[in-house]
Amino acid sequence: MALVVSAPRTSGRIPTRLFSIGQDFKRVTDHLTRAREKESTVFIVTNRVVNEGSKTPLGVFGDRPEAGPNELRLAEASRQGDKWQLDLLPDQITPEMAESVGLDPAASYPASAYVARKLLERCAGTGTGKQKLKTGKHLLLFVHGFNNDLKDVLERAAGLEAQYGVEVLCFSWPANGGGAQGVLSYKSDKRDALASAGALDRVLEKMRLLLEEFNAQYVTELEGKAQKKFAGNGEAWDRYFSKEVNKRCPFTINLMLHSMGNYLFKHLLGSSTYNANHLLFDNVVMVAADTNNEHHAEWVDRIQCRNRLYITINERDSALLASRMKMGEQQKARLGHYTKQLDSRTATYVDFTDQPQVGDSHAYFEGDAITNKKVAAFFHTVLNGGTGESAAHFDIAQNVYRL
Repeated sequence: MALVVSAPRTSGRIPTRLFSIGQDFKRVTDHLTRAREKESTVFIVTNRVVNEGSKTPLGVFGDRPEAGPNELRLAEASRQGDKWQLDLLPDQITPEMAESVGLDPAASYPASAYVARKLLERCAGTGTGKQKLKTGKHLLLFVHGFNNDLKDVLERAAGLEAQYGVEVLCFSWPANGGGAQGVLSYKSDKRDALASAGALDRVLEKMRLLLEEFNAQYVTELEGKAQKKFAGNGEAWDRYFSKEVNKRCPFTINLMLHSMGNYLFKHLLGSSTYNANHLLFDNVVMVAADTNNEHHAEWVDRIQCRNRLYITINERDSALLASRMKMGEQQKARLGHYTKQLDSRTATYVDFTDQPQVGDSHAYFEGDAITNKKVAAFFHTVLNGGTGESAAHFDIAQNVYRL
């Protein structure tokens, strides 16, 4: 489980929740229908420049990084029908906001504490009165790709929540092409992705510290109870600890990187001072990665996760083919559309190329592609912390699973 950061005394692993594909596909389809009938709410953390006076998605956050590109702002976006509104959260929350999430209204808290409490309520199925949730959700940190304005990002995040039943926290970097087109737009986004690496690192660091803070007291109490009950029996100690953890935290925390979001994440792994290689996520899902296939194992193998690191591939991905052509010969084969040299020791490669309805899609976790039940079921499983590959479909010659 991702929420509790302390491990049992021995090497016993806290189990990851797995899913029945057939049952869950029907359930998530029903959920999608219901979700479209009500308001969508998404939390966004971003290093985009802020326009304080605006209330529209395109107006609150601009298409450039902040002057200090590692500076972060948080906002709550809500959609009713086809209209979005963004509420920029204050750096220090109000006493009313603190009280609403069970914090001391007399104390001072950053906006991140408020967002973390709200997300944990939704994921764990906690809350009181009308806010009480019957069941929880798994948490997904989503990092989008190039040439996405804020409305695109919001629509995609809301779609992920509706289709897969997850709670999405979106990191949005200024991927608007800088107002340019074609090659210039692509190059501009690559520069902004590099400039945003430190900001994403701060998001990961803040998530890790908040999780540790929220769970330190509970873990200490639980270890004390386990010690009293099973001081001389390590195996029983671990079983008890894992069982109680699952009662408190029946959800996983997962990361989805799309397109150039993988390029951004790659550059976090170039320094040991960054937080990208800390154990924070259950699954890391690298979709349509717009990074070099060549030598990718050198940085991919530094990524830690509790369950699986997935790299998805579509050899007909039109966006990745175009991105390679835009940069000419200097742009090497992209990781997300190349089925050779799949040599990571830790990644699980999954090839979508020949699946019906996938075609030349660059975002085959949505749209026509997920009318294919195998595709929809895979993404539902892995974005909810489960294991999506099947040993029966493993191509040992190329080290890749095929749906």
